[in-house]
Order: sequence, then structure tokens, then C-alpha cells
Amino acid sequence: MIEALDIQVKGIVQGVGFRPFVYRLAKKYLINGWVLNATDGVFIHAEGEAKLLDEFVIELSENPPAASRVEEVTLKEVPLEDFDSFEIRFSDAGAVEKTTLVSPDLATCDDCARELFNPNDRRYRYPFINCTNCGPRFTIIEKLPYDRKSTSMKDFPMCERCAREYGDPLDRRFHAQPDACFECGPHVSWREHEGLPGALGANPETQTDVSRETLRAADAIAAPLGQMTWGSTRAESDAILARAVELLCAGKILAVKGLGGFHLVCDANNADAVALLRARKRREGKAFAVMAATTDDVRRVCEVSDAEAAALEGSQRPIVLLKKRPDAAFAPGLADRLPELGVMLPYTPLQHLLLHDFAGVTMGRAGVTMGRGYCHIPLLVMTSGNIHDEPIVIDDEDAYEKLFSVADAFLGHDRAICARYDDSVVRVINAGSAGEALQFLRRARGFAPLPIPLSLPAPAAEEVSRETFVRPRAILAVGPEQKNTFTLTRDAEAFVSQHIGDMENAETYDAWLQAKDRYEALFEIEPGRLACDLHPEYLTSKWAHDQSRVHGLPLSEVQHHHAHIVSVMGEHGLPGPVCGIAFDGTGYGVDGAIWGGEVLLSNQRAFERFANFAYVPLPGGAAAVKHPLRMAYGALWAFDLLEHPGAADALAALGEQADVCEQMIDRGLNTPMTSSVGRLFDAASALLGVCTNPLYEGEPAILLEAAMGEAAAGDEADAEAADRYAIAVVKNTATAESTAQDTSVVLFDAAPTFQALLDDKVAGVPVPVIARRFHDAFVQAVVTAAELARSVYGIETVALSGGVFMNRYLVEHALAALERVGFTVAVNRDLPPNDGCISFGQAVVAWASNEEGAAEGGA
Repeated sequence: MIEALDIQVKGIVQGVGFRPFVYRLAKKYLINGWVLNATDGVFIHAEGEAKLLDEFVIELSENPPAASRVEEVTLKEVPLEDFDSFEIRFSDAGAVEKTTLVSPDLATCDDCARELFNPNDRRYRYPFINCTNCGPRFTIIEKLPYDRKSTSMKDFPMCERCAREYGDPLDRRFHAQPDACFECGPHVSWREHEGLPGALGANPETQTDVSRETLRAADAIAAPLGQMTWGSTRAESDAILARAVELLCAGKILAVKGLGGFHLVCDANNADAVALLRARKRREGKAFAVMAATTDDVRRVCEVSDAEAAALEGSQRPIVLLKKRPDAAFAPGLADRLPELGVMLPYTPLQHLLLHDFAGVTMGRAGVTMGRGYCHIPLLVMTSGNIHDEPIVIDDEDAYEKLFSVADAFLGHDRAICARYDDSVVRVINAGSAGEALQFLRRARGFAPLPIPLSLPAPAAEEVSRETFVRPRAILAVGPEQKNTFTLTRDAEAFVSQHIGDMENAETYDAWLQAKDRYEALFEIEPGRLACDLHPEYLTSKWAHDQSRVHGLPLSEVQHHHAHIVSVMGEHGLPGPVCGIAFDGTGYGVDGAIWGGEVLLSNQRAFERFANFAYVPLPGGAAAVKHPLRMAYGALWAFDLLEHPGAADALAALGEQADVCEQMIDRGLNTPMTSSVGRLFDAASALLGVCTNPLYEGEPAILLEAAMGEAAAGDEADAEAADRYAIAVVKNTATAESTAQDTSVVLFDAAPTFQALLDDKVAGVPVPVIARRFHDAFVQAVVTAAELARSVYGIETVALSGGVFMNRYLVEHALAALERVGFTVAVNRDLPPNDGCISFGQAVVAWASNEEGAAEGGA
């Protein structure tokens, strides 16, 4: 029996080959009708045999194109219209302009990768090969709708063969906006500093070889850049790639243009090259990410689970933190003293070619591999193309200027980058009963700007139906000072920006403004409400206050740790109340102190401060963050442990600074008080001698976790140690001026923990064991806090957030321990637990608190 259905598919279904997918599916199941794009998804009218219609719908939802994300499929039985074929209809342009769900950039698909290395294919070794299932998206869009004329591909008219593919619904490149080839598309470019032997000459079709001259070449970084060479043909392009590989093998540094900006690239197995890159980029200590050709290569040096392999190989191609294999050796300076290495696979055709050619040379010629001697797979360092703390460079001319003294040569191209995107960073954690889960450390390329749904605020849900609920005005939440993102809301969706960076210089602030303006224009959002951090000195908060005053926009000031907890609630649709546990380094408190060890009883609009870690002094303020021995002194002073023999070496290392710290604390000079758990980890790291002179933010705590190694727990000794290390719980003292937000009910006192740490240090207990016992004390504190909240208020749901929960040991053990005693636990899922989630939390608070929540008269 012939039946008819109207089908609506919502999600990321435009610009990802969904209509040709539906067309091919209709042909397969003998369906007649049509498919078109609309403002709120893809619409299909399908007529066919009932059984075949059912199979059509099932495959539609369960096997969509890799680049798409089907969120909802709705079906409606309708009268037959007796179509005798199936066609792709082209939507009204005005309607499509309002489409908001745009696919992020996608890694080169397997089909294109095969064509890239197929000598018989017309796109053989073309560095910009792509199809509907892969390639640039968000980084080339200038405006919606997503059409070639609205992207940076508008300057490359398609040749006859590409145009024919583009217009054929049965072709993989049907409406693939970046579709191109050597004849009509973008091309690579090359410039290098003058003075390096073997430079590409006037005839770039002559490939250079890896010469001993180049291997011994002197540093020419101060010399001017030479002439531009273009890879307009396959031979010219291959010559450029051959020269790039030659310089990499010679220990040189390249600036290579990617999807969202430049990478700085060198041979990861060459310790001298790694050291040179660190010196030139001014990046001390912090681990470099690397790129390997295949997952099989990665398995030779890192442990890779099935979930980690899926993350590596997915279309987003993030950097994945993987545990190093104990039998693997790595070049000094790559990721020293850390158990994990950040690894990614190639995600652009140019990267595929570079890795392929680099591997072919380094693994095939013994002469070239001299001086490598570390892991025996080809690895390239791929780090952000910027100078320390500045935004990633996206423009070729800008790269020549800003990276002039960093890169020996520049491998660019003439396809403009419209949006600046760093690589995303993830890891796979054990999330208790939920199994393995992806944890974001940085959300950028491949994931942003996929929207996060906003749930209906609880009071509105009780008072009005969803049909009569008026969505709040669009909100711009400007985010924090560090690891900044911003969030824009539209209806019930939140668009969280890519990672912007630390708002500590004019360049990053300008990048923030540019990204904000781009999102507002692209998604046609005009904010009617603002949200910012409570901290009065954050650049973004100052901007929000100025805009609120000038334009008369309502402004929500959101406490930092409340934003952390609400970000988790918003991701999971939890109205609250929850027991929110926020551990991090710094956040401005309601009482003016620096918070960071907070237990908040929270809903999406408000919170009460139920518990916090007892305040300790920060002698020198920001100086104590940069110099953990100062933080150690503050903890010793607060816990009355300055005379403990285990503190002697730390005080000796402080030298005269110890007297300065004492005077600052006694006189209250530049010595804010903090409840920060992150700072307590810094203090412990310094006292144990793990990290006393950090080279990057978070290093003391990161190395303290790494110091645990594989320290095993022993039954009787462990039970005794747990008692000694236990963080004390004491009743807090309120005053007549105290409020539920600034004064907690109970305090967590870490004095016994630090006493036990010093006792064990004097007793000669190994540092790995002490470090593990210290971590276990904080795991137990998390459980104790949740149990106290449950006993008093009956709250069964716990939300964990804050940068401290990027500590794998802490978050995995806290999740397991909380579940063992019956709690439902939520953590950040689509966003990082660090400050990258703050803007979303701010937006949820402002959205849930909006006074326009219920409609008048059902309007």
C-alpha cells in the first residue's frame, strides 16, 4: 500500500550533504517526493510502500552523513500527491539565511584521503581536496546561507569538471562549497629566510633533496624572507612539500597554515629542534602536542583504548591526551615529567601530505634519522602559531611579521581563514557507572559552535506550559579572564564560542571582540541582556558594565563558582537544587576574598555557600600564584606549621623572601585571603619539592598529580594514613552581617592534611605515596561535603566543576566514591571543567533569572 509522510529533520543538516543523502536513500527505497532546506531543518515529502517508507525513515535517522547531527525527526501522515520521481528542491534564500546550525570544520574523510594518494585520481596530492563529508566549514564562512559565494572560496570560480560534480545529486561533491582542484582552487605558497642552502629557485619543479649542507646550515632566522613560491601545479606543490620536509629533517621550524590558523611545526624526535622551538616561541616547560600519521603509529608509543581511538579518528580530530607507554622514549623537552602526551591525527589534506612525505624520508633513509634516537615513528610537533599568550595567527602576511623570528619557513596558502580556531583538547576518563566519557580541556575546532540546548527554568515549567512560555531576550555572557569563551543565546540554544584565551593583552581582547561580532552577525543575534563575572577588574566585566550603561541593557553579575556549577546543571538540564562542588585556582568571592574551594547549594538562579575551605593568606597576591613557595609559606603560617622540621627546606629555599612573606601577612599588605583548593595543591607541590619554580600556569598541581606515578595503596598503612590526612570539618562562625552567600555553614580545614604530609616527608615516605595520600584526602573531602549536604537538606545530586577537576585522579576517584555512597553525579560534558565553561554558566543564570519568562495572555 502506498502511503505519504511529511518528515522534518532538525539538527546540523545543512551544508553537510544531507539533501543528496536523502535523494540517494529515496532512490534506494523507491520513494517519490522531494527534499528541501528550511529555516528549522530539512523537510521531506516521501511517498512509497509502507514497509519501504519505514526502512527509509530508520536509515534517515540512524545512518545520516558523518558531518551531520540529527537531533529530532518528526513524522506526519499526509494525503498522497502522486509524485512519480524524487527531486531536490532549492529553498527560498531568505528562509535559509535564518539557519543557525552550521557544521564545524571536518577532518579529511577516508574517501578523499584515498583519492589524495591515488596517482590515477585528478586530485592526486591536491592539498585542498574535500567533499560534502569533510573539509572547512565554519572557518571559511563569511555570512549565511552557507553557499560558496558567502565563503572565502568565492574567489575561486569552479572549473567545468568541479562544477559538474557540484551540480550532480549523485556525486559525493554535490554542493560541497569548498570543492576545488589544481585547475581552479587554492594553492600552497612558500617563503623561507634567505641564506638556507638548497632554497627553491626560479624553477620550483625541480625537487630538492635532503642535503648535508642543509643539515649543517647555520641559523638564518635574522635574514630577510625570500621570494614567494606558489604550488600552482602538482609538480610545483610537490616541490614545496619536498623542501618543507627537507627543512624539518634538518631541525628547522615551519609555520604551516591550517584550518583555523597557523601551526608551528618541527620534528618531535629532534631534541634540538624542540628546544629551539621553545626558545623562539617563548614557551617554557608546557608540553607540546604532536601529530602522528595513523592510530597504529600512536599505539607504538601510547596506550590507546577503543574510546580514545574513536576520539583520535573522529571527524573533529582533537588533540587527545594519552598515557605514554612505559617502553616508549620521547625527545627531551617534548612532554617531560608527564604521564600523558597530547596526540592528534592529520585532519587537512596538507597535513596528510606533510606527514606522509616526512615519514617516507625519515623512515626510509638512515642518514636522515641520525640524531633522532627517540621514538621510532614519525612525529611532528604541532603547536599553535603564536607568540606566548597572543592569539593564533590566521593571515599569511600577519604570519610573516609576527612569526618572523620563530619560523625558518612559511607553508601558507591563498584560501582566507575567516575565523580563528585553535585545536580542541580532550581526554577520555572513567566516569563511573557512565563508563568512559570524553572530558574537554579546550573546546574549539571541530566542536564549536555546536549549540548547547537550554532547559526551561523550573518555576516557569511549574507555572506555564511550554507553548505559552516566552523565551528571554538574547543573552551575551562575556565570560571570565582566563581561558575565555563567550556565550550567545537564541531561543533555547546557547552558542558557546571557541576557546579565545587569557584576556591579558590587547591582541586577545581584540580577538574576543572580533569573534563576538562575527557570532552576532552570522547568527543574527542582537543581545538584549548581558551577563558577566562578579570580578570588577576583569576586562570582559568592564566591557559589559560599559555596554549596559551606554545601551541600557540589563546586566547579570554572576559569581564565578556559581557559574561553574550552573554550567554543569545547564548541560544536563538539572533545575536543582544540587550540591555543587567547585574547586579551582581563583574566583572573586561575594565577600571580596579569593574563592576556589566551594560547596554551593545551587539552582540555576541562586546559591547558598554551604561549605568552603578555610582561608589561607596569599602573600604577594598574584606573586604567590607564580611562586608556589610563597603559597607554601601562607599555608604553613595558617596551619601553624612554620616550625615543623618538614618545612625547613622550603623555608630555606625561600630565603629572605620568607621574612618578606611574614611581614606582608602580619601587616596585611597585598595579602588577600583565599579558600582555593588549587592553591593548596600548589603549596603541597612546593613543600614536597615537586615544583618550586613553575614555567606555566598550573604546573605545580599538574606535576604533583604526575608524581603519584603508579604508587600503590597498602591496606593497614593506607587506613592509618587516611585518618591522619583527613581534612577536618568545623562549624563556621557567622556575624550579624553574614549572608547565606558569603558565609558558609561549615569550614574544611586542611591543617591535618599538611601536618601529615610534613610528618611523612620527615619519616622518609616516598613522594609518590605522599602525593597519592594528599589526593585521597581531597577525594574524601568531596564525599564528606556531599554527605553533609544530604544529611541536612536531602540533596542527592552532586555537580563537580572547576579547573582542579581536570586532575584525572581526582575526578575519577571522586566520581567512583560518590556513586558508592548513592549520589547521582554530574560533571561538564560538552564543555571543559576549567574556566572555558564559565560563560555558559553565566548565560544559564541570566536566562533562568529572566523576568520575562512567562507570557502575558499567551502571546
